[in-house]
Amino acid sequence: MPALVIVAERLIDGTGRDPVERAAVVIENGLITSAGARASLTFPAGAEVLEDEDLTLLPGFMDMHVHLASSGTNLVRVLMTPPSLALLNSVPNCARTLAAGVTTVRDAGHTPVGVRLASEAGYFPAPRMELAVSLLSQTGGHGDDLMPCGARVGLTMGVDVPHGVVDGVDGMRRKVREVLHAGADWIKLCTSGGVLSPGDFPDHAQFSIEEIRVAVEEAAVVGKRVMAHAMSPAGIRNALIAGVTTIEHGCLLDEEGIALMKEKGAYLVPTLVAPGDVIDGAKAGGGGLPPEMIEKAERIVGRHRAAVSAAIAAGVKVAMGTDAAVGPHGTNLRELGLMVRCGMTPMQAIVASTTVPAELLRRADLGALEPGRLADVVAVRGDPLADIDSLAKPEHIRLVIKEGRVARDFRGSSLAAHSSSGSSPRAAS
Repeated sequence: MPALVIVAERLIDGTGRDPVERAAVVIENGLITSAGARASLTFPAGAEVLEDEDLTLLPGFMDMHVHLASSGTNLVRVLMTPPSLALLNSVPNCARTLAAGVTTVRDAGHTPVGVRLASEAGYFPAPRMELAVSLLSQTGGHGDDLMPCGARVGLTMGVDVPHGVVDGVDGMRRKVREVLHAGADWIKLCTSGGVLSPGDFPDHAQFSIEEIRVAVEEAAVVGKRVMAHAMSPAGIRNALIAGVTTIEHGCLLDEEGIALMKEKGAYLVPTLVAPGDVIDGAKAGGGGLPPEMIEKAERIVGRHRAAVSAAIAAGVKVAMGTDAAVGPHGTNLRELGLMVRCGMTPMQAIVASTTVPAELLRRADLGALEPGRLADVVAVRGDPLADIDSLAKPEHIRLVIKEGRVARDFRGSSLAAHSSSGSSPRAAS
């Protein structure tokens, strides 16, 4: 690939350092070779130089909780959708996610490894992804898709996704091995009830500590870790005691749970947009959810935001996640504004969406605009530190680059592209 230089008014490198004004990023062979103030850089000979008015450069964003093979919460629509079509929906969902500036995701269940393999083969544009494949639940728990009428809603699709209902220590051991065999990078457990399940509530605890611990042990044998859908205080506590790495949602996280998260070094993935998306989706979907589920979402919104605010104030490690599928794919960056409203600064919200997820995934090659990192770069219009909500507006995402390749180009005719002669940066820029 020819060298690529992106010139901008400012650069936010993802580490939390102050922005760099009059900046540029140089990309060669899929890597960032230099980044910083333009006056300090040398552009390679023949490089393509891209620039536009009032651009800010950021690392590719990272969403730690999505469901790429799922679309919406309308249970009637789910029941009427063939598994093959449900799986194919992952193609536009991936494209929308990448176009929004999200270059890396962790999929929290229902997406088979074939989606990743197809995207890596170039069949369709997609973020890089780590997958949980299945969502493991006790009988009658949050992930049990057996409805009161006796029908299954088919969330597991039956396409390379092992069914996730499991009980007992021995059963958990076998099921975790089955899911790992299906290609999972993470094991996803439901250690509490939730909103979108018919027989429980968010304040219920699910799975015993022993069941959770054996899942952690089996995953660790092959270098994998466990993420836990955990809303209730007891479900959060049990998961942390047993050794999970991330708490998903954390809606009812209390002081004991916060202290335990800090002691264990666990990460919180808040998915602040999710409860509101359930409510909005139900209103727009014409009755696709029963009133009981909508009521659970309405009851939990305020408590969820208060719990996340307390965790942020206490210094719990927070990694951005959205539960995309509950809400529309490609609207992921709405989460940053909600994190700011829960007490983060705009810079902290950006760090929680870049370097913190990279740390969580143990990917030292991602998450920051620094030499040697993979060239995942997003160019946005305006200054997100002045208006964090601007990141959620599609027209503000001007350019998305993944591993040095332009994945989505919103430049239009206004953005200039030209070649550099090589020896020095553009002094007039």
